[in-house]
Amino acid sequence: MIDDIRKVFPILQETINGHPLIYMDNAATTQKPRQVIDAISDYYYHQNANVHRGVHTLSQKATDLFEDSREEIRSFLNAPSIEEIVFVRGVTEGINLIAASFGRSQLNAGDEIILSEMEHHANIVPWQMLSRELKFSIKVIPFNDRGEL
Repeated sequence: MIDDIRKVFPILQETINGHPLIYMDNAATTQKPRQVIDAISDYYYHQNANVHRGVHTLSQKATDLFEDSREEIRSFLNAPSIEEIVFVRGVTEGINLIAASFGRSQLNAGDEIILSEMEHHANIVPWQMLSRELKFSIKVIPFNDRGEL
């Protein structure tokens, strides 16, 4: 099964010092399967244009593809509406957006949020900054030797 998964990721066919590439830094950048690389390449070859910012045929086509993908994701996640699907450049931007919008509107002095010791700093710093402003507390829960909370 692992070999079948590795086969769809072209970069995992590379070797480092004669050994198969093992890539574990997915929190920073994920490697792309062939289907994604092909789809992105096709987009740049045939459809590249500004989304929601032009009246040109290519721009409208790109906008339609963009919004169609929002509906596909909404359906896959069973979200009630496409307005709940927000595209961000990465998890760090997404967490910052959540802290700035949900956090700022829902958290108050005396409230408490819970984070684990395993959190990436991108999910700690926005809450620390907001807690200084809004005076809520942050509780950090530990994990055991098996990585369980």
